[in-house]
Amino acid sequence: MIILPAVDIIDGKPVRLYKGDFSTAHQVADDCLKTAKSFEESGAEWIHMVDLDGSLAKKPVNFETFINVVKNTSLKVELGGGIRTMQDIEFYLSNGITRVILGSVALNNPSLVKEAVKEYNQGIAVGIDAKNEFAAAEGWTQSSSVHFIELAKKMEDFGVNTIIYTDISKDGTLAGPNVEHLKRLNDAVSCNIIASGGINCIDDIIELKSNNLYGAICGKSIYSKTLDLKEAVEVCND
Repeated sequence: MIILPAVDIIDGKPVRLYKGDFSTAHQVADDCLKTAKSFEESGAEWIHMVDLDGSLAKKPVNFETFINVVKNTSLKVELGGGIRTMQDIEFYLSNGITRVILGSVALNNPSLVKEAVKEYNQGIAVGIDAKNEFAAAEGWTQSSSVHFIELAKKMEDFGVNTIIYTDISKDGTLAGPNVEHLKRLNDAVSCNIIASGGINCIDDIIELKSNNLYGAICGKSIYSKTLDLKEAVEVCND
């Protein structure tokens, strides 16, 4: 299982949110590149980055910050937030981003996902963010009547290789991941499933690994020091 330490960006600065609420944003580090390098030094091979300004603007905003991490670390960058067009996707992938995440468009413009997967294959991941089991969109400000597993199966049919599943009610809470949902999702589709939201400690990592998940995104747990990133990476590499 891979560990993806997370950096969410507002105005070029690393922040964390509570349950996806932008009004709860607080800065967790001084510098994005310095934070990324610390993750690299702890043994991480991936970093999960989100352009929160982009999510609201519906277009890339903090792109220089992300490309700076690509140029100055060896980390593979998985990036979401504000990616709405084939041009956005092409821009990021051609500038060294390893995998872009399509979130809201999976609900609102699924044909774009289909086209993107056909063109870029494993360079595309889909983010499914759910509240009470139903998918949300537009920076979690919009809800839908689409069940998270129904959406995942549709994405699987399109050839999507990687799905990031976030239970919004868990995000930023350190209350533990929604293992039940993740197991159901992992059993329902053949896609690689990345767990996001609620991860608190090494026991959560061990449990997710035991359920054969592909990856786990860790944000607040690292900044709050309830999870040691180096230990998490070592556990996943055993």
